[in-house]
Amino acid sequence: MRKSVALVLSSGGSKGLAHIGVINELTKQGFNIASVSGSSIGSVIGGLYAMGKLQEYTDWVKTFKKKDVWGFMDFTLTNHGLLKGERVFEKMKAIIPDMNIEDMPIPFSAVATDILNEKEVVFTQGSFYEAARASVAIPAVFTPVKYEDTIIVDGGILNPIPIEFVNRKSDDILVVVNLYGKKTAILPKEKEVEKGYLNGLMRTLSTLISTGDKHSIGYYSLLSSTTSAMIHRIAEMSIEKHMPDMVINIPHDSASTFEFNRAKELIEIGQNAAKESILKFNEMAE
Repeated sequence: MRKSVALVLSSGGSKGLAHIGVINELTKQGFNIASVSGSSIGSVIGGLYAMGKLQEYTDWVKTFKKKDVWGFMDFTLTNHGLLKGERVFEKMKAIIPDMNIEDMPIPFSAVATDILNEKEVVFTQGSFYEAARASVAIPAVFTPVKYEDTIIVDGGILNPIPIEFVNRKSDDILVVVNLYGKKTAILPKEKEVEKGYLNGLMRTLSTLISTGDKHSIGYYSLLSSTTSAMIHRIAEMSIEKHMPDMVINIPHDSASTFEFNRAKELIEIGQNAAKESILKFNEMAE
């Protein structure tokens, strides 16, 4: 049976921690991940795996508490986004040094969106962290990235599942991890952040973000929901078009954008979803 995998990791915020569980299960069951492409959080996890540094990241992210996640949020007063998105990458660099994509042991591509020219930008060389920062630039949440003569935002806007940009050989199994799977509707809602974790400013920001008032920061919540619906549909069409050999679906209500403090749970969700999909794949192969 074929065991070489071309792996495609979708965008989807903190749900992307499920990608780690999927990768763990694939390798545990003897699959060789020969190439990776990713969009947004998929580019972060995919790039770290291609670098050979996913375990270091996993050990780090498993320590996160809610207050740690808030501590990474470098708020900005510009009208281009809520967050600069630099603090977390600076912390990552202290743990995992940067590497040029072309020097990675496994072929890797990160996808972002050129918002001015309405097309994908595919990073297959240069700094991993620069590519990852561009790929995760969620519009109106993270400030966009200036790149050459254009503006770059989140890869998920145009291509949440970048199947066509994975370096796939003819005999590779095409495996897609889709973070926009069917809702579970049974996961318990997370409790509100304890007041002790946040100072007055952050409590105020938390309240505003949860509202739908377009005259407050809560306007981003409405934008996020609208964008999510659009990306969900694009993801479905991409899967229908390319017909992967294996699709591992993660319920898209598994976590909100910034719930990185739920790493252990989300990794387990990814691992369990991978087990089910691999079992079905093996049954069909027989």
